Amino acid sequence: MEKALLNIQTVFCELTELACRLGASDAAVIAVSDIYVEDNLASLCREPQCENYGQSTSCPPHVTGPAGFREFQKQYRHAVVFKIDVPTEILLSAQRREIFQLLHQIAADIEQTAEKMGYPQPRAFAGGSCKKLFCRDQPHCRVLADDGVCRNPRLARPSMSGFGINVSELMQTAGWRLNKITKETDPDEIPMGSVIGLVLVD
Repeated sequence: MEKALLNIQTVFCELTELACRLGASDAAVIAVSDIYVEDNLASLCREPQCENYGQSTSCPPHVTGPAGFREFQKQYRHAVVFKIDVPTEILLSAQRREIFQLLHQIAADIEQTAEKMGYPQPRAFAGGSCKKLFCRDQPHCRVLADDGVCRNPRLARPSMSGFGINVSELMQTAGWRLNKITKETDPDEIPMGSVIGLVLVD
């Protein structure tokens, strides 16, 4: 039992270190049961309707939502959560697209590395619409429009918002402070914000 525990600890140490090497500001391991999921948060994607609603398979109504994530909570015990600290002025500019692309990339790399380590089906979640991040110059999501293959399967991951994951609570669980950034935020008053990714591992 001690040997198995040591292996798990080693794996999570490697995964959190990987996240930081790839560009995360910090990473932590949390219990999946401690992730707060709220139906009303997911419903905000629909009303008032987000501009990304229905545009890709990573956003509502094409994800299983809070009910689906609660099923994941029955199947998984631990998750790697990571954050990227970003100046507010960047989060409020066009440069935010690059930050969210990096967020998806880190989440995907952790997921793929965990699978190589022997975990059969890790699941990564990020933020932002994959259509807007990776296929914004394309008229449609290929999977939805043509019943075809995703153009960016290695990078695109589902958005946490559509599953009702409470990011504020997630940050607190990981031991981090959340500065909520909106379009009205004054960068002089709140100079830094964060974006968050999550990977269910075992």
